[in-house]
Amino acid sequence: MKTDHKRKIVELAELIGILDQHRASGEVIVQCHGCFDIVHPGHLRYLEFARRQGDLLVVTLTGDAAIEKGEQRPHIPQELRAESLAALEFVDYVYIDPSPTAESVLEALKPNIYVKGREYETSRDERFLSEKSIVESKGGKVIFSSGDVVFSSTKLIDSIQSDEGLTHQRLAAVCARHKIDQGSTASILDKFAGLRVGVVGDVILDRYVFCDAKDVADESAMLSLSQIEERRYVGGAAIVARHAAALGADTFLLSCLADDDDSRDVAKVLADEGVELASLETRPGLVQKTRYLVEENKLLKVETGENVPLDSVSEREASRVLEARSRDFDAVIICDFGYGTVTASLLARVLPCLRANVPIISADVSGSRGSLLRFRHVDLMCPTERELRHTLHDFDRGMSNVAYQLLQQTQARHLICTLGKRGLVAFDRVTQDETSPNWDQRLLSDHFASFADRAVDRLGCGDALLAVATLSLAAKASLIQAAYLGNAASAIEIERLGNQPISNDMMRQWLNNRVELNRAPTTPKRLAPTRA
Repeated sequence: MKTDHKRKIVELAELIGILDQHRASGEVIVQCHGCFDIVHPGHLRYLEFARRQGDLLVVTLTGDAAIEKGEQRPHIPQELRAESLAALEFVDYVYIDPSPTAESVLEALKPNIYVKGREYETSRDERFLSEKSIVESKGGKVIFSSGDVVFSSTKLIDSIQSDEGLTHQRLAAVCARHKIDQGSTASILDKFAGLRVGVVGDVILDRYVFCDAKDVADESAMLSLSQIEERRYVGGAAIVARHAAALGADTFLLSCLADDDDSRDVAKVLADEGVELASLETRPGLVQKTRYLVEENKLLKVETGENVPLDSVSEREASRVLEARSRDFDAVIICDFGYGTVTASLLARVLPCLRANVPIISADVSGSRGSLLRFRHVDLMCPTERELRHTLHDFDRGMSNVAYQLLQQTQARHLICTLGKRGLVAFDRVTQDETSPNWDQRLLSDHFASFADRAVDRLGCGDALLAVATLSLAAKASLIQAAYLGNAASAIEIERLGNQPISNDMMRQWLNNRVELNRAPTTPKRLAPTRA
């Protein structure tokens, strides 16, 4: 049941009807519009001033998906921003507007007075001029508030982002809001056991060549290195499958290998770790990425191998295998590293069948080789910010807006966008019902800072996140719970050298040390009565 102030938060159709009734009674309707990320004294003076200009004050705020102020904005989710405004006595109604500007909502509400801050009085900003024109065309007018107390939400947020205590408090608040604690995370990890997971994608052999730096070479201005040791890691889609198996899932991998010793070594590693392999021998050799290191510092990466797309015969065989096993899977993870296993025509063949039979489908690409737009109606995508922006060729707008565009074009359900050392942002739809009018209205979002204490090797962090987040969703976790656990897996991975699988026990050990998961009871203790 809604509390009194929450009743002020209404949808657009209801608000239009309410305002029509007040307008018919001759009342003057005042509207304010903005982000209102942190409601500060400047906002209070502004809203109080606006309320005095008429009989009814409507505040419309920009939804999360439309805010273009940086990847960690809004600092406060739209629902909480709306509640903060609704709790103010002088605010009569609040509406969350999914549009980036106030133009459409001004057209719909037709306020008698539109109040803006004094900084807009001489503004020539095209968006504001358009808003002003709309208000005046409906017979209204624009008034500028006195603005005698000036604050900036952006400056306030920038000043507190580096406060470690506040960062921990915010993380604890997010965990409390989404029921992320020791009990819920342990329950999710328990459910990994026995999940049936299919992985599709390219296998990559990652070679680490450890060297001693001797000097500058005599013949040219280049380093002279002496090789000390070489280590090999089975990566690409194979490491995603290895993560899933180590976490407790029954795992199947479909990939393209070669008829050579490297491929046979890969098959043995997978078999030893409990991954069932279906290999299409279509490649002349495995893709290899060789990194030369001095101590733990990477100096150079050399890549061998090329894109070898599936031929028509192999594609039919891959389709047959996936379609035949589709009813066996609780989740399928598609990893397009751009070397030919995942083709557009293969996806066109198998995605409809997988979608009909598999509860959770996730997808990811590597760099600019693949396109996220191929993955339609999947449950989860986990790109980096660069991959997200490259897919849509959009390097200017706010990340929330770009995420919204990707989910709209693919009709995917969830998105976790990684930001490197800045952590990740999880984007979710308001409803998972595709028939609901709110399906494409706006997105919910939460940001997690990186959990890593130190960064040793970034290789494989995204793969670990993808595997853990997918298994979490298959275990009935919420998106934010899945994002938290995926962020944890990424933190474990980045603190180790090389691409190595993360086990269920590693996850539990890491989680046991997290302060934000050990919440104190929220019920206050009853105090004994004092005696006179």
